[in-house]
Amino acid sequence: MNIRVLLVDDQPLIRAGLRVLMADVPDIDVVGEAGTGAEAVRLAREVAPDVVLMDLRMPGTDGIAATREITAGGGPTRVLVLTTFDDDAHVHAALRAGASGFLVKDMALEEILGAVRVVAAGDGLIAPGVTRRLIAEFARRPDPTPRPRHLTGVTERERQVLTLVGLGLSNAEIAERLVISPATAKAHVARLFTKLNARDRVHLVIAAYEAGLVTPTP
Repeated sequence: MNIRVLLVDDQPLIRAGLRVLMADVPDIDVVGEAGTGAEAVRLAREVAPDVVLMDLRMPGTDGIAATREITAGGGPTRVLVLTTFDDDAHVHAALRAGASGFLVKDMALEEILGAVRVVAAGDGLIAPGVTRRLIAEFARRPDPTPRPRHLTGVTERERQVLTLVGLGLSNAEIAERLVISPATAKAHVARLFTKLNARDRVHLVIAAYEAGLVTPTP
């Protein structure tokens, strides 16, 4: 089945451009557009998209608040932020709100489409460099509602896997590091999603930092 995408941006020209560019992509269907955060929340509930491509700066309910409402119910819809604002504060706020990824509008279309596919598949956007730095800084910041640092119910092997996820390793790299099969590594990651109530890999990385398994880079 094709990936169902909801476009959210307060600029009609940007929405129209994305819709036209995605029209010829065989595995992606644009199922709706929204110009405000409130409209995005309403449409997300009505059309149940796989991915919401979300702008941040919008009148009324902004993208952060809309992301929080869309992801609060724990449903299958995932939010992928697409914005011109790539400073640390916006990234942290988006991830705290439940976003599964963070993109900037000057990225190539193929990179955006690839990100949509990654997020729709249940993964998050984790890469060395800037993203790891931002998540590391995010983990050091105070949270008004912090999650417990105790990894209740997590086995020693799962702690090892979570540590490697926190370092940005893929399942294949984790398998190689721990001398296990890729299928076993994938199974451990899947169990961590359930035990830590994590939506995707981005939030497993955050959990690894918050649990003290990975030391933030200075």
